Formats: sequence, C-alpha cells, structure tokens
Amino acid sequence: MGDVYPVVRVAAVQAASVYLDREASTAKACDLIREAGRAGAQLIVFPEGFIPAHPLWYHHHVATGPKSMQMAAELFLNSVVIPSRETDALCAAAAEAGAIVVMGLCEKPVGMMGTMYNSQLFIGSDGEIIAKHRKFMPTVGERLVHAGGFGDTFGAFPTEFGPMSALICGENSNPLAICALAAEGTRIHAMSWPAYLGPQSAPLKEIVAMKSRAFAGMAGCFVVSACAALDETTLQALDLTGEEGARLRDPGFAGGSVIIDPRGRILAGPLTGQEGILYADCDLAEMVKMKLTQDFAGHYNRPDIFQLYVNKDGPELYARYTTHGEDGGE
Repeated sequence: MGDVYPVVRVAAVQAASVYLDREASTAKACDLIREAGRAGAQLIVFPEGFIPAHPLWYHHHVATGPKSMQMAAELFLNSVVIPSRETDALCAAAAEAGAIVVMGLCEKPVGMMGTMYNSQLFIGSDGEIIAKHRKFMPTVGERLVHAGGFGDTFGAFPTEFGPMSALICGENSNPLAICALAAEGTRIHAMSWPAYLGPQSAPLKEIVAMKSRAFAGMAGCFVVSACAALDETTLQALDLTGEEGARLRDPGFAGGSVIIDPRGRILAGPLTGQEGILYADCDLAEMVKMKLTQDFAGHYNRPDIFQLYVNKDGPELYARYTTHGEDGGE
C-alpha cells in the first residue's frame, strides 16, 4: 500500500482587528477560530498583528508626531505577553476547534516598558503553544515600534501533519528564508499580511498572489496567505485625508487572502475588501508530484556548490556572573 499523506483543510482568516483593543481583538479572534473549526478547518491562519492591530498609521502621519506617538503608546499598552490571559483564551479556542492556529500579534516581553515584536504565535490542535516567530526584519515604519527578531524563533514547527512554517509580510520574499524552510521540509506555509502596504502601493492582492505563488513553487508546498481587512472604525482612527480615505475604502485595494497549491495554482481566493474566511483542502500527496521534478531541498540542488547556514542562537544583552561560588567562597 505504501505511504499515505493526509488531506488538510486550511483556513485563511481575513478580518479587521478591533483597533488597538487587545481584549476585544482576542475575543474576535477566538470567535473566528471557533467558526473556522466548525467548518472543519485543521489549520487556521490570521493576518499580521491581528491582536491588537498593525501600525498602519506610519503610512499617513509623521513618525515622531503626536498622532503617531499616541498610537504607538496604545499599541504597547495593548500588546500581548506570551503566555498570558490572552494566549490562554486563544489556546482554549484552538483546542475547542481542534485546529492548529497561526496568530499574528504584537508581542511585548515580560517586564519591558517599550520593546515590542511583530510576532506569530503557533498553537497546536490540543491547545498547547508550539512555538512563536518574531519577524526578523521590521519593514519601513514598523522599525519605529518593532524590534527585530533573531534566528532562535525562525524555522519550521512540528505538527501532526508534518513540518509547517510561517513568516510575516515581507519576510516571505526573502530567498534565503524560503531556502531554509524548504530544507526543513515545510509542507504548509502560512503568510500573515496587513490590510495594505501603503496608500501608494499596488493593491495588496496582486503582491500577495505573486509572493504566495513564488514561495509555493520554490518550496514545493502549500501556502495559506491571510490578509487583514479594514473597517470603518480603523479608517476613522487613522484620521486620513480625503484622497487617502477614498483609496483605502476602495474594496479592490485592501485584502487579498489566497490559498495556493505546490504548483502555484490558486485553490481559493483572492478575497478582497470584505471580511471573510477562505477554505481549501490541501492534499499533501500533491507535493510528491511537484518534488519528483524539482526538490530544492534534495535532488534538484547542488550542496557541493550552494550551502546555507542559519544562526539559531539569540544574542544576550545582559548577563550576571561572579568569579566566586554561590556562597561567596572560592
């Protein structure tokens, strides 16, 4: 009979945060996890920074001006500690749904008073935290509020369906990251995106579709891309000019969630404008057909020519030590 690979039902959540409100955004996320679970989803992917929101204001306001500083402070006050009551609630919802969850959130380390990371939290179908990933290169305005992560949170994570992986927004364009995750055998890759990349950018759906198909083709895996949506509360909070507001209210401009197979074919989406959940059934056996032709982590590469090394250590800023024993003796 040979090996049998499962069919995994995946979901890409396209939704708006309850803007800069940690508790309400968490409650909304839990409701969406349960909804996707009732639809049979076994993997549920959320947008970038869903809890409590992505710092979109840097596209529209002076970085150190009063509006930006006020919102940055609100972002910190509503960021998530891992673990916390918020992650406990997410874990309970994942267990109830019986699904793996990739949650985009703004993370603050315990005890810090200003440092934040743009993170993804990986929760197992048993409701236990598997791991987290901190975006290693914040993009443009994000650098004003988000510290960069390190190799200690990068890499595929284990699931009952084999290795899965996830990256945030622009990281999904990094060819070395794609190579590394392919080498780690990722079978389903989750991409978390904001609602848009700036008022002058191309519609996000065009960028996401291109990046998702490229990643799927190079890694020979399925890709689930979840983009945020914009609601009127968010648009009002951003305090936009008439022209900017009109562009962002165009239903074809924001969003663009999509699900791609290993051959780069679209299984679901793109979903633009509105909130919603995309679903697709991913037959992991399809990866075999793709990788028989081109397996860049195996026979279709030349390790005698190309080699990639990933530093999995996180640097240590501060350490205490003594030249004496704990009791003060020699």
